Amino acid sequence: MSAAAPNISSVIEIVDITNGQRRRVTTQKGIFEAPNWSRDGQFLILNRDGQLYRLPLSNGESGGAPILIDTGFARRCNNDHGISPDGKEIVVSHHDAHNQDGSIIYILPIEGGEPRQVTANWPSYWHGWSPDGSTLAYVAGRNGRDFKIYSINVNGGEETQLTFGAGLDDGPDYSHDGRFIYYNSFASGRMQIWRMDSDGSNPMQIVESTGSDWFPHPSADGKKLVFLRYLKDQGQAHPFGQNVQLMLLDLENHQLSELTQVFYGGQGSINVPSWSPDS
Repeated sequence: MSAAAPNISSVIEIVDITNGQRRRVTTQKGIFEAPNWSRDGQFLILNRDGQLYRLPLSNGESGGAPILIDTGFARRCNNDHGISPDGKEIVVSHHDAHNQDGSIIYILPIEGGEPRQVTANWPSYWHGWSPDGSTLAYVAGRNGRDFKIYSINVNGGEETQLTFGAGLDDGPDYSHDGRFIYYNSFASGRMQIWRMDSDGSNPMQIVESTGSDWFPHPSADGKKLVFLRYLKDQGQAHPFGQNVQLMLLDLENHQLSELTQVFYGGQGSINVPSWSPDS
């Protein structure tokens, strides 16, 4: 969740993966973060100062100013939010009055409304929604230990821990068929991109770099994986205000390429799923 920043402007861009061309959608005062692309491609959802906004799109261009979404009591939402596979709901990570040091996960209607609680424990930060709509993957800190990846039914209940061992695990996102979860992990001593089966079995590192790699997101057609790379090793941190770029991994031939040139960003740039529906 970002503090008010009246002298800062946020630039929202769309990049075409076929040619790397970047197109500015809008520039807005303040810190807007973590765009989610709607399932019909008609709008983006972003957060600013604890609240969510809908940014209309018209042929990939901004169709107007951001529109505030009614999230009921959840007005301290951070940048870990997303849209359900059927496009009917939004998941948010909200810091309530009693848990200001960590969020709890809630779900509400896509058009806005009163949230219903999913996770009982905090801190919990959402990152992935299974393609069949039944399960959420998220990052959680429990009992003072390193943050690990968990899953839970969308209706709540008992959570399941998926990753173990030393070091931070973060950014889980499901593959298009629900078979895998891609995530970033410090298990190797540097923040890198990993993959595991959706039940947490068979973890394996799939990208190696000298920087810090965060927030992998597979495309809807299952062919590509985009992630954020810090050019300098950040340890287990993912700060804003660093030199970063988007990287693109071809999941069919395992070729890695630079999707964008270096830009000023980091935390909030691409924390959550942000592919267009047509990949």
